[in-house]
Amino acid sequence: MKKLENMMLNRRQALALGVSGAASLALAACGGGSDGGASAGGDEKVDVTVTVWGPQEDQSDDNGKWLQTQCEAFAAAHPEWTITFKYGVCPEGDAKTNIGTDPSAGADVYMYANDQIPDLLKAGGIAELGGSTLDAIKANNSETTVNTVTYDGSVYGVPFTGNTWFMYYDKSVFSDEDVKSLDAMLEKGKVAFPLDNSWYIASFYVANGCTLFGEDGGDAAAGFDFSGDKAVAVTDYLVDLVANKNFANGDVGTNADAKAFFSGTWDYQKAVDAYGDNLGIAPAPSITIDGELKQMKAFAGSKAVGVNPATALYAEHPEVAVALAAYLGGTDAQQAHYDLRSIIPTDVNITVDDALAQAQMDTMDYASIVQPLQADMGNYWTPAESMGKELVAGTVTHDNAADKTESMNTSMNTSAVQ
Repeated sequence: MKKLENMMLNRRQALALGVSGAASLALAACGGGSDGGASAGGDEKVDVTVTVWGPQEDQSDDNGKWLQTQCEAFAAAHPEWTITFKYGVCPEGDAKTNIGTDPSAGADVYMYANDQIPDLLKAGGIAELGGSTLDAIKANNSETTVNTVTYDGSVYGVPFTGNTWFMYYDKSVFSDEDVKSLDAMLEKGKVAFPLDNSWYIASFYVANGCTLFGEDGGDAAAGFDFSGDKAVAVTDYLVDLVANKNFANGDVGTNADAKAFFSGTWDYQKAVDAYGDNLGIAPAPSITIDGELKQMKAFAGSKAVGVNPATALYAEHPEVAVALAAYLGGTDAQQAHYDLRSIIPTDVNITVDDALAQAQMDTMDYASIVQPLQADMGNYWTPAESMGKELVAGTVTHDNAADKTESMNTSMNTSAVQ
């Protein structure tokens, strides 16, 4: 009878507190270890079935059945719970569709791409995290990585890998010191950069203090601030950059003589083919504006593990779902993910042994900003792309840089209120 009373109290408290409160309650229930069983309902074991969704690659024999292996390790670490796992295939990019169709019939725990958080929230298919799990997320990840799973001030997942871009270069041309400064590199060899791609051009403006929805991307009312002297100085810098004989728009595929280019993990083989044994990989360099070095900052996202608050498991035992998500995004699971599939971790406690992984982790740490999850982010892309194309075409000059910059800023923000 006592067990039943505890279970009903747990459910009533969770429902009364809402999703965030349920998550916090769950963390209190699973935050200890020796008292986990008591928190879940006395000395008797809790018997639950947990549905977990992840991509096929994480469940295949060829990749060591990462998902199943980690879930079984989690169960072994929690003898207070008797867990039966059910697995489903769902690529991270499809989570908002597969969960959103009917959250109550979806997985209890699933993997997703961070830009889907607003849609998952609208569907009621993702829970806010708090308590000790939130503390661990913040302790084990860079601030940028945490921001990728933060929406309106709340955290909605456990990140396990980043998504961003960085620099590939020829080590026979550029030294370790050279690659810290774009201007130094331009004195040594040709550098290609996709200036007409709006996912990349923002890095120059952000370096000099321009913002998208405030300092951390979380202030919808702040809109875009690509205005004033700070932004015009960047446009002037880019006019000179395009005019430099050692600059080329694009990458090594469109400029075969480029000794450095900017992309992400998806272009690793292209970089190997271009530079062979001389391949170097590093975060984006600094640029010099008004005599000061300014760190370029790429847009960053992540993939994360989420908890579905609409399921029966969450209503009765949210502590199990939250603890599993924390485990799948935790240090040991990320290490195994990296060892089995070369999934680059976000966990700062993990030491990686290759330059590609190190460059992405360093970029997430200090050379990136979170790509904002705001609804009006869609108003950024076209004006920024247009600026890049005009710079490449030479129609932006020092004489009209101020007007062109203010026009870009106005377009971004005017669109947002139409």
